[in-house]
Amino acid sequence: MFDFMLLGFKTELHPNNQQKTLLAKHAGVARHAWNWGLWLTRNILNHNSNNPDCKLKFPTSIDLHKLLVAMVKPNNYWYYEVSKTAPYGCFEAFIFTLGNVASLKCRECLNSRKKVEMIVLLLMVP
Repeated sequence: MFDFMLLGFKTELHPNNQQKTLLAKHAGVARHAWNWGLWLTRNILNHNSNNPDCKLKFPTSIDLHKLLVAMVKPNNYWYYEVSKTAPYGCFEAFIFTLGNVASLKCRECLNSRKKVEMIVLLLMVP
């Protein structure tokens, strides 16, 4: 029938000192954004579990990015030294990961309350 040939390419980077510094800065910003997003979502989940009458909306990656720009960037000058895609890509991966954890770990859960409780337990594990 059809003959396909799959090709793979390996690429090796040889960054100079300036490029190494820039790569490290991007990784640091992404790490800080991930930890900040985790902190914020933990607080939202804790608030929602403690206050069932007054629940907060769970943020999307765009919401997290807007909050980061408003709350964190003005206090951390080093965010301006890197591309804005470093924290934004991190938030997309963060929300994607939370969605995968909720769907994979909670297939046996019947209602959304149990899913939220499972996510809270998974986020509390260090």
